[in-house]
Amino acid sequence: MRPIVLLSLLLTTPLFAHDFWIEPSTFHPAKDQVVSAALRVGQKVNGDPLPRIPNLIDRFVLLGKSGETPVIGQPGRDPAGYATISETGLSWIGYQSHPYPVTLEAKPFEDYLREEGLERIVSERAKQGRSAVAGKERFYRCAKALLDVNGPKDALEKPLGFTLELVPHKNPYALKPGAELPLTLFFNGKPATNVLVVAMNKAEPDKAVRVRTDAKGNAKLRLGRDGFWLIKAVQMEAAPEGAGVDWESWWASITFELPSSVKQ
Repeated sequence: MRPIVLLSLLLTTPLFAHDFWIEPSTFHPAKDQVVSAALRVGQKVNGDPLPRIPNLIDRFVLLGKSGETPVIGQPGRDPAGYATISETGLSWIGYQSHPYPVTLEAKPFEDYLREEGLERIVSERAKQGRSAVAGKERFYRCAKALLDVNGPKDALEKPLGFTLELVPHKNPYALKPGAELPLTLFFNGKPATNVLVVAMNKAEPDKAVRVRTDAKGNAKLRLGRDGFWLIKAVQMEAAPEGAGVDWESWWASITFELPSSVKQ
């Protein structure tokens, strides 16, 4: 199927109203192993595949201690990309999208705002007398997956420079059982304050850990069990004049998989 046709079909589905994350073929590859990066869209860490759509990709990269390389792939394919892990230690696979516009009727739009901790947008719409008006936004995806190749236990704090980005200050794979993971949420390179950060485990997504960033954009999340973790945050701002939409949103996520030694 041609990429433009595939893009048209995908963007008429409700997939783009949910969370977005990266699922690599393994979070713990061997040195020189080729790792695939599957893109997933869904809820409660249960996702549908999103193939590689060149029109949507702004950046799709692998970042390690020695620098950044592109994640390659074929249009229309799932997994969406492949990268060779050429060094030990931690690496990020990162994906940032171009914007895509979407319109939701007033009630589902306001429900989604509240679910994602965006009550300030609900209040702003009320002040404008637009609570009953459909929500028009364009959104961006900013996702990362953390890979570990038997390296040092230091954190990989170097950001990829995504518009909205979660940056852990400890290596999740080096956490002691029941320890907290400190991180900072950056928006346009600056700390993002009072933003809801949610951590969900694939085995128990309803037992989510929720915390808001402080005045310095920091948050601490207690990860009480092993397995696949998705941490996410959403930032929304008024769209620039003439954008054709009322709001812009950025959806950041990080994924990693803790070994069974991390338990409650």
